[in-house]
Amino acid sequence: MANPGIDFPGVGSGLAVLNDGKLLLCKRLKAPEAGHWSIVGGKVDHMESAADAARREAEEESGLTIHSTRFLCLSEQRVEADRHHWISLIFVTEDFSGEPRLMEPDKLSEIGWYALDDLPQPLSVFAQDAVRALKSMATS
Repeated sequence: MANPGIDFPGVGSGLAVLNDGKLLLCKRLKAPEAGHWSIVGGKVDHMESAADAARREAEEESGLTIHSTRFLCLSEQRVEADRHHWISLIFVTEDFSGEPRLMEPDKLSEIGWYALDDLPQPLSVFAQDAVRALKSMATS
């Protein structure tokens, strides 16, 4: 998700993948927020829908096959130190097949399922927003 020389926000998309109440998280190796745990996701390509981008990025990063998604929340991230500004549409799914595998070891160092009340730290802004929305959904 490089953002060199761009003076306006990038558009991203993420997917909160749930399995038996656990959230799929991966540990980022690159900016923004290198070393943070995040949901799967990345940038939306030109003329690609945000939902399609969320599915594509999730499949590329995790090896899962995503069957359907629904909108969860909007997230905005501004990281001055990295000069990154992203606006991301975050989706959610429990409709997938396969077992998650680390598919992009140059971008991610770990991947796994975590209970919403026992998440690894630090969490990326996107993951924090997704978790907040998931918890709000569960209590409504």
